[in-house]
Amino acid sequence: MKKNFYLVLALAILLSACSAPGDIEVHQAWVRPTAQGENAAVYLTTHNHSSSDDELIGATTTVSDVVEIHESKTEDDITKMNMVQSLPIAADEEINFAPGGLHIMLNDVKQELVLGEHIGLILHFKNHEDIVVEVHIENSMPDEDHGHE
Repeated sequence: MKKNFYLVLALAILLSACSAPGDIEVHQAWVRPTAQGENAAVYLTTHNHSSSDDELIGATTTVSDVVEIHESKTEDDITKMNMVQSLPIAADEEINFAPGGLHIMLNDVKQELVLGEHIGLILHFKNHEDIVVEVHIENSMPDEDHGHE
């Protein structure tokens, strides 16, 4: 099973290297250090540089079997977190996944997420090919110089 995931990950990396400019870009991906068995939230920024709308329909990673798109909202001093089935991304739209808002929830992580290391995440879209993202394990949002995926 793990070999298949790494094969798909390698294939996705090769395919993403072939994507044309003007596609969907993902950058500033990070997650806080997290103990094994706990939940973790991945934050990132997506930008749809294309002239076509698309939709984020899910994500996968080797560090969690259950990966969901969530949105936190505060109303009347009560914060609620809701799962989002999919997230529309309009043409030329930038969406920030940030604490207190949108995030990708990794449920029951299989390993400790150690400060300074990174994990892989694959984002799945309705129309665009999958995007492989290197997620940095940081205490706060990394600098822009970590580059674009």
